[in-house]
Amino acid sequence: MKPGDVVIGAFPGADATKVRPAVVLSTELYHRYRPDVIVGLITTQLPEKLAPTDSELRDWRQAGLHQPSLFRLFPVTF
Repeated sequence: MKPGDVVIGAFPGADATKVRPAVVLSTELYHRYRPDVIVGLITTQLPEKLAPTDSELRDWRQAGLHQPSLFRLFPVTF
C-alpha cells in the first residue's frame, strides 16, 4: 500500500462498526518500519456544510468510488 491508495476497512463508529472505503495516509517510509497502516475515512454522507476537517473528493470516480464522497478526518490504524 502507498499513500493515496483507497482501501476497504472496518471503522468503529458511535453506534456500530461499519465497513467503508478509506485512503492510506501513512508514507512508504512509515510502512518500512511499522506493521500498521494509517488511514482516513471516506464517506458518502455529504453534510450541508463541510467541517474544516472535511474535504470533498473531486476525482472520486478515478479513485474507484461509486458515489460523490468526501474525506473526513477520522484517522484509524489497521
